[in-house]
Formats: sequence, structure tokens, C-alpha cells
Amino acid sequence: MSTRVWEKGGYRYVPGVFQYSAGVAALPGYAIERILLPSPTPWREAFEQVATYLGDRGRQLTAFCACDMRSPEPFTESGFKSFNEAYARMLAEWGLLEGGDNPVARSNVCPASAPPSEPCLYAFAFTTPAPDAPASFIVAGGAEAPEGRGSYADHIVARGDLSASGLRAKATFVMDEMTRRLEALGFDWSSTTAAQAYSVHDIHPFLADLLVARGAAGHGITWHYARPPVVDLEYEMDCRGIGVERLMTDRRS
Repeated sequence: MSTRVWEKGGYRYVPGVFQYSAGVAALPGYAIERILLPSPTPWREAFEQVATYLGDRGRQLTAFCACDMRSPEPFTESGFKSFNEAYARMLAEWGLLEGGDNPVARSNVCPASAPPSEPCLYAFAFTTPAPDAPASFIVAGGAEAPEGRGSYADHIVARGDLSASGLRAKATFVMDEMTRRLEALGFDWSSTTAAQAYSVHDIHPFLADLLVARGAAGHGITWHYARPPVVDLEYEMDCRGIGVERLMTDRRS
């Protein structure tokens, strides 16, 4: 895997599928900032707020580089495709899909407790000029199926196997993919400031010897009681190395 440069945004990215890239990293002279919304907000309304926020910060829409979304429940494959097409149209309107690639990284998971009634934006990230800033990056969410191979159902690791060995196989695949994406961006687990796991299944049986032993828990692991975005996927992770994260209390924060 190699990265491509998105000059209009001040970052480079690992090419992925049409709905998102596998990860992003700020170019020299820029830093990625991550903004957490006060509460998950319906995605179309939230992206209007993001556009205003970026304008208030003097940043173009093309500086948008990553987002975290929350959906009501796992999509069918056709439902996921329909949602992603609507989402991609919005990115195209923002000028982010020139050349056929989607440079924006994304995680989209489904809370098992108090889920939203419709797909929502949970957090977003953008680049800002920052001379001499340390490197910053975001690795997109990935579950236990390789991307870009057509049907998820045909490629899910240990599909339907919720035994201890089945869940370990899923988690091993995801850790390998997260490591691959980190390396493609030029980083490793020691560079991360946050790592997240998303599952409704107990991760403790493999937490120590798979996640911790491989360096994913340098700043701990945040476990979200949530499902990946497509039916029959059971385990997802993402990670990041970010120097600035803040709560969007208002558009000027």
C-alpha cells in the first residue's frame, strides 16, 4: 500500500473503497484536529454545521479529512451501498472526489445501547496549517472482511462463528489490517494516541495477548459497545495519532 497526496486538503491518504480511504496523515506544515460533537447529529444537518465550522476557522471544505458516524443498526449490503452513495455525493459536492478517489477516512458503527434513529455524525477531523507540528494521522475503521471484494458476506472471516476461536480469528484479521494501514501511512502502534474496538462481544479473552502484546494499548483501548455497519460483521477497530482534540461546544470553539 502507498499513499497519495491530497494537496487541496493538506494531507495524504491510503486509497480505499469508494466510500472512504483507509487512512489519512497530515502533510508537513499541517496538523489534523479532531472535533467531537456534543451529541450524535443527523448526518446531513451535521455536515452543514461542519461546513460552517470550517469556514469560521478559515479552512476550505477540502480540508475535511475524516469522520466518525453512528448508525441505528447494521445495514444490509444493499442498504449500506445506498447510504454510501448519498454520502459520496455530498463529498463530491464539497470537491473531495476529484480524480476518482475518496481521500476521506471514516468509521461508521452502530451503538447497541441507545442507538440513534438515523445515521448521525459523531466526530470529524480536518487539517489546519501548523508549522513544525508533530505528525498526525487517522486510520479508518475496519472490520473482519477485506474491502473492495464485492459482497462482504462472501469474505467475512469466520462468518457466524461467535466462539472464542471465531472471535479471535476476527480480531486477528482486524489487528493485521490496522497494522497494515498504519505502516502504509508510515507509522506503527507506538505512534497512536487512541485506539478503539467496536463489538458487542467480550474482547477480554484476546485483549492482553493480541491487542496489548502487539502494542495497540499504549494509551489504553476504548471499547465501544457497538456493532460494525454491515450485517454479520462482529468486530471493528480504528486508531489515530492526534495532538488536538476538542468538543464542539459552538462553531467558534
